[in-house]
Amino acid sequence: MKPFIPQLVYFEPKALEYPLGAELKEKFEKMDVEIRYTTSHNQVRNLPGENDFQRYRIAKSTLVVGIRKTLKFDTSKPSAEYAIPFATGCMGHCHYCYLQTTMGTKPYIRTYVNVDEILEAADQYMEERAPEITRFEASCTSDIVGIDHLTHSLKRAIEHFGKTDLGRLRFVTKFHHVDHLLDAKHNGRTRFRFSVNADYVIKNFEPGTSPLAKRIEAAGKVARAGYPLGFIVAPIYLHEGWEEGYYHLFERLDAELPMDVRNDITFEFIQHRFTKPAKKVIEKNYPMTKLELDETARRYKWGKYGIGKYIYQKEEEEDIKQHLHSYMEKFFPKAKLEYFT
Repeated sequence: MKPFIPQLVYFEPKALEYPLGAELKEKFEKMDVEIRYTTSHNQVRNLPGENDFQRYRIAKSTLVVGIRKTLKFDTSKPSAEYAIPFATGCMGHCHYCYLQTTMGTKPYIRTYVNVDEILEAADQYMEERAPEITRFEASCTSDIVGIDHLTHSLKRAIEHFGKTDLGRLRFVTKFHHVDHLLDAKHNGRTRFRFSVNADYVIKNFEPGTSPLAKRIEAAGKVARAGYPLGFIVAPIYLHEGWEEGYYHLFERLDAELPMDVRNDITFEFIQHRFTKPAKKVIEKNYPMTKLELDETARRYKWGKYGIGKYIYQKEEEEDIKQHLHSYMEKFFPKAKLEYFT
């Protein structure tokens, strides 16, 4: 698949006062992408399309270029201390994604051009926590790699954290467009993670993202570029033949990754879950989805914000945990499992 190019771009007025904003405007003009102007991303309305289904898909290919006004970072447990906001929204169409509900009626992609201000705020957080290491997660609200070939904001951040003693950057992607990041001076302070899954899950529930083979090939490139590497296996989804599907995933990772990077690989395992609000949005946006969303087949787990989620039954959860841990132990015995949830 080709790197993402938006069909429609909006610019907020102050975005053009920043070098990156002006650069992006010139870039999209040369690409002959339709450009519009808006006083605020909240005013992005009346997108083309004859119905909600069409408008949703056009929104997912719309980019809003603006500035990040709030420089107070959200926490990002268990992955990191803070979420660092370079973008929101995603061009992928993963049926299960939690952005379905957090983005609500605004599924368009936003990128922020005041990158220096965001990095300065990160430096202040590091100073406050010194001498502790502070980790920043760059992909809580977006797949930042999916747009970085256009903005290079992530590359700037990688090189910024590469110069720090107490900062660490982390992000995860489902895209293989990593070549421009391979020569970044990361100095081992950025953990480059890939979201991977069984073929069944990617083929049925992750349209608009890179195929597994491309992600694994990109992971090999990233490993050879010296980045600390990680994998999020998520959502772990029970389907016919799931044991073999996830085993095959680990086999393919084992075949690609060089031996000399395996002492510092991390895994994160996340079982499939959904909320009642998410189910409504998913069924509206993807009415033909095969995603299993039967509350009666799940157990209910209270969330920290008062919205509970439906996860697998205890016996199923233990089965998942046992199988995937055994695969990790077999193929990557020196890897670290950061968490299972």
